[in-house]
Amino acid sequence: MQTVRSQSSEVPTGHRSGFVAIIGRPNVGKSTLLNQVLGQKVAIVTPKPQTTRGRILGILTLPDAQIIFVDTPGLHRPRSMVNQRMVEAAERAAAEADVRLWVVDAQAGITAGDRAIAVQLQGTAETCVALNKIDGLPRNALLPLLAALDEMLPGRHVIPVSALRKTNFNELLEQLVRLLPVGPRYYDPEVFTDQTERLLAQEVIREKVLLQTEAEVPYAVAVTIDQFEDKGKVAVISATIHVERASQKAIVIGAGGKRIKEIGRAARIELEALLGRRLYLEVFVRVQEEWTKRRALLKEFGF
Repeated sequence: MQTVRSQSSEVPTGHRSGFVAIIGRPNVGKSTLLNQVLGQKVAIVTPKPQTTRGRILGILTLPDAQIIFVDTPGLHRPRSMVNQRMVEAAERAAAEADVRLWVVDAQAGITAGDRAIAVQLQGTAETCVALNKIDGLPRNALLPLLAALDEMLPGRHVIPVSALRKTNFNELLEQLVRLLPVGPRYYDPEVFTDQTERLLAQEVIREKVLLQTEAEVPYAVAVTIDQFEDKGKVAVISATIHVERASQKAIVIGAGGKRIKEIGRAARIELEALLGRRLYLEVFVRVQEEWTKRRALLKEFGF
């Protein structure tokens, strides 16, 4: 997948560009919003909190602007080394971005976690708020939420949206473009992410593990790509799913290997569509005891 910076200077006068950090609590719909804005899946999505673990770039090129979205892990109070690394990644992305897009879950209402984020954002002028998941909520239920957000962050634009239905996306994008500085096009127009095919494969496999397992397993799972060989019309991938305990390995494999086969099948189907070619995929499971507490392994797994 091409990720080369654009060398073209053919942009209109006043062209705007820059980085927009998508921030918010876990499970407010940040990754869904990014995928829907791009019309391409670059971030995995599951119903489980803390699905996004690191910085994911999504690039939207418009006639008069280029918005470089940075999807981030959910902001929360960390209780482990892994969670601490995730929160640090999100806070660093927010601090370095040109604009912050704060996503709030309208159906959950304004929480203590949201109020804590608002305090962090009070000194940042280039901030836009997306009140997400307005699907099915009556207007009179939105009005107090809009008023509360305006009170917490006076003067910022608050836009009610539905990431699933793309409701009010035009208004949201127009506001983000207005907040961006004047600048060049950083990526070629056809580029929509900086993720390599190897990283996309890694994340898709992890997504299928999260969707197939319950309880303790999702938070103790990491995926590494051991082999990625491109043979023209066919790609050969060998991947390892890392867990912390033998009991978790048994859950991932499932009775008679049924679950690991389904994980591999679902990942292969999605990756073939993403990569545009046939795929031969082998998936293994390995126990790495307490990897979430070991600095060397955290680094190896991308934290």
